[in-house]
Amino acid sequence: MLAPDAHPSLPAGLIACHECDLLQTEPVLAPGETARCARCGAFLARNPPDSVDRSLALSLAAAILYLIANIYPLVGLEMQGQRVEVTLAGALLILWRDGMQPVAALVGVTTLVFPLLELAMILVVLVPLRLGRVSPRLAPFFRLVRSVKPWGMVEVFLLGMLVSLVKLSHLADVILGAAFWAMAALIVVLTLAGRAFDSRLLWQTPVIENRP
Repeated sequence: MLAPDAHPSLPAGLIACHECDLLQTEPVLAPGETARCARCGAFLARNPPDSVDRSLALSLAAAILYLIANIYPLVGLEMQGQRVEVTLAGALLILWRDGMQPVAALVGVTTLVFPLLELAMILVVLVPLRLGRVSPRLAPFFRLVRSVKPWGMVEVFLLGMLVSLVKLSHLADVILGAAFWAMAALIVVLTLAGRAFDSRLLWQTPVIENRP
């Protein structure tokens, strides 16, 4: 019988299903293969081909799209020969000046700050992996990336803007700017980057200890 403070050790190759908690041996996956739970069929793991390279390329593309989304006009209105365009930062400034500071702050944080933090932290995780230099702090940092991701609500912002533009379409001609399409592409590219990344690489890559 084990002592109260004893902790039995489990084989390193065992993984637990997130749905039914069944402990099972993690199979060796070929590139492109996926593993599912033997009891409930839930997804366990996958081995995307060229995981780090693809994720890094997509993340760099997302960073470029983020710059485009914040530099070029987001939307324009044309009425009686006059055309008005606004950038995302300009729209936030207008909301702030019109006395809607809480709305401006909320939109700014969810569409500017958190997506930028997510991109920066993804690159901080991927670049060391690509160079084969994994720090002991990389795993907690990856968990931080996961915790920040739900707060980036670019898709909610785009959906709300589309609803508003549909209501304005009978008053003026609505012109979707380059920033709008860049933000739409940013959502798709970030999703693809997340699917291409194999998080098991964080535990399988040898950790390089920092030496004085």
